[in-house]
Amino acid sequence: MDYGLIGEKLGHSFSKPIHEKLMRYHNVKDYSYGIRPVPRDEFAEFMEKKDFKAINVTIPYKSDVIPYLSEIDEHAEKIGAVNTIVNRSGRLCGYNTDFYGFLYTLKYHAMDVRDKKVFVLGNGGAAKAVLAVLSYLGASEIVIVKYRKDTGCITYEEALENHRDVSYIINTSPVGMYPGTDATPMDLTPYTGLKGVVDIIYNPLKTKLLLQAESLGLPAVNGLEMLIAQAKQAVEIFLDTAITDNAIQDIFNEMMTELGKGTA
Repeated sequence: MDYGLIGEKLGHSFSKPIHEKLMRYHNVKDYSYGIRPVPRDEFAEFMEKKDFKAINVTIPYKSDVIPYLSEIDEHAEKIGAVNTIVNRSGRLCGYNTDFYGFLYTLKYHAMDVRDKKVFVLGNGGAAKAVLAVLSYLGASEIVIVKYRKDTGCITYEEALENHRDVSYIINTSPVGMYPGTDATPMDLTPYTGLKGVVDIIYNPLKTKLLLQAESLGLPAVNGLEMLIAQAKQAVEIFLDTAITDNAIQDIFNEMMTELGKGTA
């Protein structure tokens, strides 16, 4: 595999079609992007062999790959997770393009978090890049919300009692993801100062959380643009090139149509 995605379970990944669509924006004829599930007991051997030109990395290996790297970029180091690796003559160089993907999403939708209070629902691996971007953009208060009390986190009950003045809510938890589409992490109704909601889930394209946000007249954004944007930057790193940001929205609209939802 020259280029591709590794992870433990990749059955529903959108990465291959996204990368194939991105090739329309770059004149490369021999770029082939594969999907390679790597079981836990084969992960170390895969990384030690370095039998690839460049790869993306997903759950559960975004932190596990770091000891195998010769270099790591600033964002990836701060986040503590790598999702893009380039093999440069045997030296593995790691990056985190999830940072760019989430940053693009907020900026494209004009969600200005500077000096605002923001809820981040969940604090697993998916939250790392989100938290880094919110800090980078100058959010005044970032409140991590979980079902159970934990260090650095509050519960949903505490959020309701003490933080009804929140401006933005970002869901990084899996609550609402297929097949559990009837679930939602929280009721938005009490938070009357909300300016927007982002759910990084993209299956379904509109979670119950986003549907409620729409019903309240709020900007409601799913995770598909973040996925496409991070893939665009990954290709730029893979091939040492530049691709127009217009590609992100072109591919987003195309995929929304393909998935039977129309453009949003």
